[in-house]
Amino acid sequence: MTAHPPFRKVLDGVATREQMFQLFSRHKDTPGVDLLSGTPYSGEWFEIAASEYHFMLDLLPPLFMRTGMFGMSEFKAGNVTSVFFAIRIRGRERWFHGFCDLTDRQSPDKMRAAIIAHETGASDSMTRAEKLEAIWNATHPHFKGIAGEINPHNWPAEHRGKRVILVNDGGNGTIPKLLEDLSDNEIDNRMGAMRPHTKRRGSNDDDPS
Repeated sequence: MTAHPPFRKVLDGVATREQMFQLFSRHKDTPGVDLLSGTPYSGEWFEIAASEYHFMLDLLPPLFMRTGMFGMSEFKAGNVTSVFFAIRIRGRERWFHGFCDLTDRQSPDKMRAAIIAHETGASDSMTRAEKLEAIWNATHPHFKGIAGEINPHNWPAEHRGKRVILVNDGGNGTIPKLLEDLSDNEIDNRMGAMRPHTKRRGSNDDDPS
């Protein structure tokens, strides 16, 4: 099994409130993961709107709060909880949510640094793993699933339980394909289709913090 990077973006663009709550529980139907530990969520982050940041701040008394950051008092699982960030990036205020494992008390600060590093990098700074996560999250449930849940004999044993999406295979029509096997062109096409719905921010200002 491929190890996750310590911090990883799971949605391209700014999450709506509906998307935010979906991402809070996105692993609930993932087979073979230990949800009680919170580990599948630890290190995941995505961008939200200011309204969602303040909505969550008012929802429950925070576990901790300091300038530009607060943690939820209700843990996701184990020592993993939601941390919300208000970060000024290139002269603009932006807001983010991340799952931090507070076994490491420095994890919120490390995540904040990782978000800034990611968002001030190249214009297309998402890794392949991050793009696949964004594609999976943006794909309608009717067009994705888990290999082997239906007609298990259609999939080799080593692929059962992996994530699958439907792709257009030209003359072969629409076929299921392992998410991890998407070609670079397929990834770029799907990311490109998602981006027009995202309001892109300018980059005239240079202040990264």
